[in-house]
Amino acid sequence: MSLIEDLNWRHAVKAYDSTKKVSEEDLNKILESARLAPTSSGLQPFRIIVVENQELKEKMVKGALNPEVMRDCSHVLVFAAWDSYSDEKIDKVYDHHTDVRELPRGRFSSYTDQIKQIYGAQTPEQHFAHTARQTYIALGLAMAQAAELKIDSTPAEGFSNEVVDEILDLRELGLKSVTLLYLGYRDIENDWLSHMKKVRIPMEEFIIRK
Repeated sequence: MSLIEDLNWRHAVKAYDSTKKVSEEDLNKILESARLAPTSSGLQPFRIIVVENQELKEKMVKGALNPEVMRDCSHVLVFAAWDSYSDEKIDKVYDHHTDVRELPRGRFSSYTDQIKQIYGAQTPEQHFAHTARQTYIALGLAMAQAAELKIDSTPAEGFSNEVVDEILDLRELGLKSVTLLYLGYRDIENDWLSHMKKVRIPMEEFIIRK
């Protein structure tokens, strides 16, 4: 199938079959698509926490707007962004870049000095607003890859960030949760959206050409 057909197939599933689990092979493909997502300055300022342990999901349910979806899905992916930028974080990423490319460390220092200066003049709140936005690019690619594999997904902002951050000890990692992505297989009988037509704004209204 084409990407457009895959995207027409997918929808935000409202009920999952708790007996069906996503294979490790397919899960890794979804995670790899997110890892390969482009990010500002190539910093990849976020991490993805994979939650498949049912007891852990049950703890997170108390902070979920759609608890049954969280409880019954196969995996919960937590997209969590850096809480702030720092010179050390930037240097660590670019040391990795130069090492992989077999270049001398500091090869990109003229550029990293610029971004350090930019972020140095900003507040931690501004930093997080920027790092959080990067997660949505990876989220979109993960959903597209899941659709290609005919794995259902539900993106979610309707949850308590405080609950999730505390349960997963994200503060200790310098991270804050941004979005969740539920993965699994739809329960066709109870997923009321499965039987409805996909609805989007018409192309002639959605696209504005100048």
